[in-house]
Amino acid sequence: MSLKKEAEEIIEPKDIFVGKKDAPVTLMEFGEYESEECAKANEVVKQILENYDGQVKLNFRHFPQTRIHQRSLKAAESAIAAAQEGKFWEMHNVLFQNRRNLGTTSLKLHSKEAGVNNKNFLEDLVNGTYGWQVQDDLKYGLDLGVKEVPTFFVNGQVVKGKTTYALLSQAIDEALKGVKKKPADKAKAKPKESAKAPVKTKVKTK
Repeated sequence: MSLKKEAEEIIEPKDIFVGKKDAPVTLMEFGEYESEECAKANEVVKQILENYDGQVKLNFRHFPQTRIHQRSLKAAESAIAAAQEGKFWEMHNVLFQNRRNLGTTSLKLHSKEAGVNNKNFLEDLVNGTYGWQVQDDLKYGLDLGVKEVPTFFVNGQVVKGKTTYALLSQAIDEALKGVKKKPADKAKAKPKESAKAPVKTKVKTK
């Protein structure tokens, strides 16, 4: 049965985004669903996505703190399971709202609230169908130096400090300025490249 599941194409967390696909800024968060700090940060993220509509997209990566939050791992798996039906954001928010009630059976009930129709949802959780995807996120986070949750990155740059709207919006504004500058920088670079040609011809004639 596990071989059958592996053969199916799974939408992985790295490919799950909330927001406009071609948004110039990617906000990547490493978090988990039992953390109070992550729940608070999620409210900030909602505000960011609303106020920067079309400019920012969210990529949530799972970093369950299993030593202190034993249920965070299965909760992460349930979010990935919901994402297979395009219900990641709905499940994501429901999990935070019910962060003190994340037992496996409860996760099934939460999935219904999020609009997930998969009849094998509970079976997939018990079998750890999406466990590898969570482990991949954990490893990726560790490789990036993530040590605590929530940890945010804006266009690949880590955002240091306690998560507040002001902190994230400042990082996003700076990233947007950088994106706008890039086309101008390329335009400036072209004359420099064309200026090399006359220099070569002078050397030849000499």
